[in-house]
Amino acid sequence: MRELNNEEEAAMSFLACRVSNESGEVSHQLTTMEVDQLTAGDVVIKVEFSGINYKDALAATGRGKIMKQFPLNAGIDLAGEVVSSESSDFKPGQKVVVNGCGLGEQFDGGLAAMARVSSDFVMPMPDGLDARLAMTLGTAGFTAALALHRMQVNDQTIDKGPIVVTGASGGVGSIAVNILASQGYEVIAVSGRPEHYDFLTQLGASQVCSVDALELGAKPLEKGRFGGVIDNVGGELLAKLLAHTNLWGNVASIGLASSHELDSTVFPFILRGVSLLGVSSTNCPMPLRRDIWKRLGQEWLPNALSDIITDEVALSNVSPVFSEILDRKRFGRVIVNCQK
Repeated sequence: MRELNNEEEAAMSFLACRVSNESGEVSHQLTTMEVDQLTAGDVVIKVEFSGINYKDALAATGRGKIMKQFPLNAGIDLAGEVVSSESSDFKPGQKVVVNGCGLGEQFDGGLAAMARVSSDFVMPMPDGLDARLAMTLGTAGFTAALALHRMQVNDQTIDKGPIVVTGASGGVGSIAVNILASQGYEVIAVSGRPEHYDFLTQLGASQVCSVDALELGAKPLEKGRFGGVIDNVGGELLAKLLAHTNLWGNVASIGLASSHELDSTVFPFILRGVSLLGVSSTNCPMPLRRDIWKRLGQEWLPNALSDIITDEVALSNVSPVFSEILDRKRFGRVIVNCQK
């Protein structure tokens, strides 16, 4: 593949989902841009696939304060092919993946046919993955894998008991269920959407139920029932699950679908050695980021990816999906074909 010169590159027009803030009103529109309008970077990438994450939906609709500046292209992850590079680490034609690192928050993101990013953010495509597979996983899969990594580093083992996954029918939750089950953990998938219980069972959950069916207590320390938790919900549910976690279990906090608040006590920590682990995909150190993606392409590659991807949409059709995700009308992973 021939590297484009500066004039050729700057003249390339492409479609992008651009978010703006006009007098405090945040909205998005599909618009045509050129490369020289993008935020600065030394690697230009033809985006083949991206994904629509919960955070993307919040950013594009203005229902969450995600973006640090405007206007900005949405999309916290992307996979594609290098068009040009000022860095010796990447060459035209090379397949790459980018997720987190401020993409779609501080810098123009992946919901566009082209992206320009810092080479510090770019990773070669891991063995075992292509652009479509990488974005079927996306930041959702990366976050689920990062949670499991943090738990295992802190000695999470199968014999400690079942792992509860809350918000299990979403992108992070569904991939977490499948990875955990494939690694031999007993998984309790918690979802308020009974229509997706068969889906979660198919992904490997040993038990699928609502929060109410768990019959959680309200005491500061309850009977230990769970070996660990991957929580997408926050708030009261997270506090109750901490109180039910077994000795030396780990609780990974990933999201705040219910609330950002946590009203708990120190009892699970000082009487049972329970650990509450934070999981931040945006600013994960690059060496660890590369290692997690390597494992996602190998031993942690979900065995039910074809089930986890529930829709593929063209970039021109992303707008309705944002509200559908926030209104819980979607499940699993929705990926975006940015060249279609």
